[in-house]
Amino acid sequence: MAPPLDRFIDTLAQRIVAASEELTALDSAIGDADHGLNMKRGFEAILAERASLVAKPLPDALKAMGTILVMKVGGASGPLYGTLFMTLGKELPADPSVADAARAMAAAMTALKARGKADLGNKTMLDVLGPLADHLGSGGASLASIRKLAAESAAATVPMKAIRGRASFLGERSIGHMDPGARSSQIMIDAVCDVLEGKA
Repeated sequence: MAPPLDRFIDTLAQRIVAASEELTALDSAIGDADHGLNMKRGFEAILAERASLVAKPLPDALKAMGTILVMKVGGASGPLYGTLFMTLGKELPADPSVADAARAMAAAMTALKARGKADLGNKTMLDVLGPLADHLGSGGASLASIRKLAAESAAATVPMKAIRGRASFLGERSIGHMDPGARSSQIMIDAVCDVLEGKA
């Protein structure tokens, strides 16, 4: 059963806005120090369009959110998160099942790899979203296991050497820092789980 769209949008946006300083701190260590501000700008723009978004079916709302993120979020994050939301909107029905979510996440991973020219193990958001797609496809996913996997996957980017993106310029110095895109992906996954559990 799909989460109530208003709570989904509000929780997702509010969590990202609240985490903007944390995301900026992570990005200041290995990037341009703008991930938090860029993501905050994008999700504040989504909140500004809340009334029109909640009036749409889930697939159309997701596609519209993706379009807003492409337009409002700078750096690499805008096109990547925009691609994620637009692909999910294209693939998901209005009232998705777990199987629908697994198929949509698999499609999103394909689209993100193509857009970002990256793969698993490159120290990017894919290192959280990829394991999530696989876990959903396994058929044994629970909200608790999804949360745990997202946290572990984000933490697993700390010892990685960055291969793609701005962080790759640092080489060995990128090791020892969590990837900001992996962390923002984890925050979004936690937010969705909270809505589905009725905690938000």
